[in-house]
Amino acid sequence: MQANGTGGQEPEPEPESQLSCRNGESSSSAAGAVHSNGLLSSANNGLPSTESPASDTSTKKKKRLSQSDEDVIRLIGQHLHGLGLNQTVDLLMQESGCRLEHPAATKFRNHVMEGEWEKAESDLNELKALMHSPSAVMRMKFLLLQQKYLEYLEDGKVLEALQVLRAELTPLKYNTERIHVLSGYLMCTLPDDLRAKAEWEGKGTASRSKLLDKLQTYLPPSVMLPPRRLQTLLRQAMELQRDRCLYHNSKLDSGLDDVSLLIDHVCSRKQFPCYTQQILTEHCNEVWFCKFSNDGTKLASGSKDTTVIIWQVDPDSHQLKQLKTLEGHAYGVSYLAWSPDDTYLIACGPDDCSELWLWNVQTGELRTKMSQSHEDSLTSVAWNPDGKRFVTGGQRGQFYQCDLDGNLLDSWEGVRVQCLWCLNDGRTVLASDTHQRIRGYNFEDLTDRNIVQEDHPIMSFTVSKNGRLALLNVATQGVHLWDLQDRVLVRKYQGVTQGFYTIHSCFGGYNEDFIASGSEDHKVYIWHKRSELPIAELSGHTRTVNCVSWNPALPGLMASASDDGTVRVWGPAPFLDSQETEGLTECYSMDS
Repeated sequence: MQANGTGGQEPEPEPESQLSCRNGESSSSAAGAVHSNGLLSSANNGLPSTESPASDTSTKKKKRLSQSDEDVIRLIGQHLHGLGLNQTVDLLMQESGCRLEHPAATKFRNHVMEGEWEKAESDLNELKALMHSPSAVMRMKFLLLQQKYLEYLEDGKVLEALQVLRAELTPLKYNTERIHVLSGYLMCTLPDDLRAKAEWEGKGTASRSKLLDKLQTYLPPSVMLPPRRLQTLLRQAMELQRDRCLYHNSKLDSGLDDVSLLIDHVCSRKQFPCYTQQILTEHCNEVWFCKFSNDGTKLASGSKDTTVIIWQVDPDSHQLKQLKTLEGHAYGVSYLAWSPDDTYLIACGPDDCSELWLWNVQTGELRTKMSQSHEDSLTSVAWNPDGKRFVTGGQRGQFYQCDLDGNLLDSWEGVRVQCLWCLNDGRTVLASDTHQRIRGYNFEDLTDRNIVQEDHPIMSFTVSKNGRLALLNVATQGVHLWDLQDRVLVRKYQGVTQGFYTIHSCFGGYNEDFIASGSEDHKVYIWHKRSELPIAELSGHTRTVNCVSWNPALPGLMASASDDGTVRVWGPAPFLDSQETEGLTECYSMDS
């Protein structure tokens, strides 16, 4: 471990009983053809009629359905229509006394799908009284006329298209910028050119279904259900369950085909990197730092024994194998930084080290050994996103920007640097200093500003991939999460033991949903980003854990470096039987 002393009033819609259910009275409908949008087209539009047959006086009047029951029946009906189970839907609507949508909406739907534009425009007048926003009619009419115009053009009816543009679209005085774009399509001589330029599917079911989806957004759901509403709700439910799952560490698939809707989503912690997969013992002294490459194929570890070891990650077994050793760092190696393309690796030493080493990882050759002055202390480094420059500094007041050959490009006087990070804009460098703060420095216009202010020394920090969040290890306080944009402290994570030693934490897992940190109590702590309590405490190291690195390409792989001279590689449980689970202690619920 390294010791460090720093510390308008809307129109009333039609009554609900007319829009959805008929108080339990049954109604009838005829089966018809199914449109691609999942609803019927027939003599009576494939939906239960508004007239009810005479009821048997001996039949008891059905209990009125609640609003939620009506909604569920309509959702199921819409989904069954999409599957082509039309007779089943007819029976469902008859028995429940419900209907999928308002008759005016059904008529409008059919006219749109059949390309009867004049009738569809006429239907808008009937729908107007059912809509919450008066301006919506104008937008819907514009969309109808745009489709009509494009279909005329595709059919080669240029005069008719021009008439729509001049006499119908332009007088609306709506979205004139779009009208100018539409007028440019008159120059398209071939249908393929028109479809490509307009990014349009062409005349037919596909484009009309897409148009109908847009039109439906302006209609209240009591009049016409949004398209594929049940699937949308189910997908949202699955996403919410996954979002709340403590151990979910894989891509969130948007589809429903690969999941079961019959049970709640849950991930076992045996699938989480809580288990020791491998112990790397090639260092012969304290290991101060470790870092996976940006592509996840390598791990670099730096030690007090003056060496850097490059490890190769097997893409199949995820086992690490020693690839090469970089030697000669007389003061030991306390910090490492991979270049954006992983070609180079920079190694820094502890407080009394004035040298910085830049290695070509591919060849194992030393490209640059930089030292501006023997009085310097170069303990931290960060790469510019362009991969051609880097910044370095230390607590004796050095703060430099250099090229790949170690040539000094810029310097900032009087900044005692503890840790550095370059933001993705290529201009701003974040630096924590001895005043317990993180400031942003712009080397182009030589301006700086305060971003984070803590009450205790910031021993190290790292930034999320999107540049929005910063993770700080704060002396005697543990791990803090800051929002750099809003400049607010988001969360303080509990459990870790953090004194005045330099410990490096990290973001990790798929979508960086997790946070991991070493600790002076010899453990690795893992938190879900939203939970202050740890979801896992990993035991195995016998001395302070100085650094944790999560593989950016393999979310189930993590490494930790310790004063016990080892690097531990963590992964899922090797087997799902009763095999001993070394390194895993009790995990906590996010709600506890």
